[in-house]
Amino acid sequence: LGQIAVVRQDASFASSQAAMSNLLYPRTDIFSAPSADIARNSPGDTVASSQPGATVTLGGKQVAFSPYENNGGTVLAVAGKDFCIVASDTRFGLGYSVPTRRVSRVLKLTDKAVIATSGMQADTSTLHKVLKFKLRQYEHQHAKEMTLAAISQMLGNTLYFKRFFPYYTFNVVGGIDEDGEGFAYGYDAIGSFERVKVVCSGTGQSMIQPVIDNQVDYKQQLGAVKMDLSLQETVDLVKDCFTSAGERDIYTGDFVEICKITKDGVEIEEFALKKD
Repeated sequence: LGQIAVVRQDASFASSQAAMSNLLYPRTDIFSAPSADIARNSPGDTVASSQPGATVTLGGKQVAFSPYENNGGTVLAVAGKDFCIVASDTRFGLGYSVPTRRVSRVLKLTDKAVIATSGMQADTSTLHKVLKFKLRQYEHQHAKEMTLAAISQMLGNTLYFKRFFPYYTFNVVGGIDEDGEGFAYGYDAIGSFERVKVVCSGTGQSMIQPVIDNQVDYKQQLGAVKMDLSLQETVDLVKDCFTSAGERDIYTGDFVEICKITKDGVEIEEFALKKD
């Protein structure tokens, strides 16, 4: 019995050694074929190897998974002297398909602040739910609404907290501060932000941002006298920007939700774009 046990132990040891050897030094007859065989066959074909009795499958299909999907959309914020405009289109894109033409990307945070979000719609919905919860919690604890500055910092912290698996969202926040002056905030996916007067994000950013920089901030206009636009002039400019972007960007279109934020609250206007 002792001799049998020793034989079994030696066999088990030899088997484990062979497995380890295969891991460290893979058999070339399994993973590769002579160049002459490869030249005569197409990817996916099974051919005979130079090693007796071995075959190899050429080529292969790489399978990848991404947890993110960009559903398009363009969002912008333009701040005036005593108002702010936050706008977004409503087209939901999925590749070359349009599952729906009416998806809202804007959320009224308070009577003086609005957020608009482009990117992945699932992450947009989740982020907006988290923000609404935090705003409600703040109101219960402090018996007042968050200020625009507090909201901007809270959003930055929320995005940064998820920096290792971030929300695939690109946000703009607009509103009026405690002094009644309009401001806008632009964010990247992990919470870096800055306070500006004009900002655009999303798939139409490259077409709209230069226009609002030039027409509102008077950038690239040497010697021009800067004049503040009125609320209606700003709304007309936003409509023109989205109309032009919709002609060039397949992920921007259908309708635009325009949020006009003043000391009297938030008013939402809908503007129709082309549906093609």
